[in-house]
Amino acid sequence: MSIDYKMCTKCIMDTTDPKIQFDNDGVCNHCRNYEERAQRELHYDEAGQQKLDRLVNKIKENGKNKEYDCIIGLSGGADSTTVAYRVKKLGLRPLAITVDNGWNPELAESNIENIVKKLDLDLYTYKVDWEEFKDLQLSFLKASVANCEAPTDHVIVALLYHTAAKKGTPYIISGGNIVTEATMPESWGYHPRDWRQIRGIHEKFGKIKLRSFPHLTLFNWVYYTFVKGIKFIPILNYIPYVKKDAKKLIEKELNWKDYGPKHFESIYTRFFQAYILPTKFGFDKRRAHLSTLICSGQMTRQEALEEMKHHPYPTEEMMQQDREYVIKKLGLTEEEFEKIMSQPIKSYKDYPNNAFLYNKLSFFVNLAHKRATHN
Repeated sequence: MSIDYKMCTKCIMDTTDPKIQFDNDGVCNHCRNYEERAQRELHYDEAGQQKLDRLVNKIKENGKNKEYDCIIGLSGGADSTTVAYRVKKLGLRPLAITVDNGWNPELAESNIENIVKKLDLDLYTYKVDWEEFKDLQLSFLKASVANCEAPTDHVIVALLYHTAAKKGTPYIISGGNIVTEATMPESWGYHPRDWRQIRGIHEKFGKIKLRSFPHLTLFNWVYYTFVKGIKFIPILNYIPYVKKDAKKLIEKELNWKDYGPKHFESIYTRFFQAYILPTKFGFDKRRAHLSTLICSGQMTRQEALEEMKHHPYPTEEMMQQDREYVIKKLGLTEEEFEKIMSQPIKSYKDYPNNAFLYNKLSFFVNLAHKRATHN
């Protein structure tokens, strides 16, 4: 370990984030960022509940005489399941959208089936063209960038926007939240919305033309946001969200089964986060996830440190099974996979991107969303 290694004295973020900063007390910028965002974005008090009531009424009013009054994404994970449960409890009429990218384990399918049945949800399942999607995932692995989950994340966001526009339903209720997700270093990845980046990487490394892949261009994003007025509503920022309590609730009410660590509802995501990222890129996303839970008071620092002593995979057997399964499903040999793992690490900046434009426009998008949800 480098002599320059340092860990935050409050959370467990450390210098595996090369851009981390510490104050005189040894507290990192991620902790300070959490405090600032919590002040702005958490609405648990009476005034926040009044805002939520107004927002729900606005969604219902807008949805009159429409098939649905909001759109939700449903992966079967704890966050999206809690959103589905809460949205129905608020009396809203959502259309649930899920993506089958070929990597869902049976447990994920079972959870989604139970959720839809018990909550009486309409579900739209989009099944990707596997050959196209496999080629795109391989392109990202060969590009040696840390945001190899961008293809899946992009499909989900694109479908949510496209469906909201098609249905004339401008409210997308999301599971994004402060208390479990606030910490994620920019140096560990890149936003998956950037279609220019995805297309550029695929053009360089891909072999199959993307004929059916749902995508969202910069123009689409601006048009949907400022012309159609489509907005993401982080509903869990309005309702006290304690992860362990939420899991108990959905287990009881929806017969939901726990996957274990965050985002383990996908075999590929599980392998990517628990093996590829720490092995090739040198960081463990659990550090960010647990640090957020520390900041939100849902875990102690000592508990997080104990958790980090364990391997990201629950068992060695599961890791080996996933490794063999992923390599085979992607059509690689062991030698080809190891060659990919040994390639020099690249940044998103090494490929075409619209980062500058997205950063400039995000301020106005956030302002528009704030006005829409707080008025």
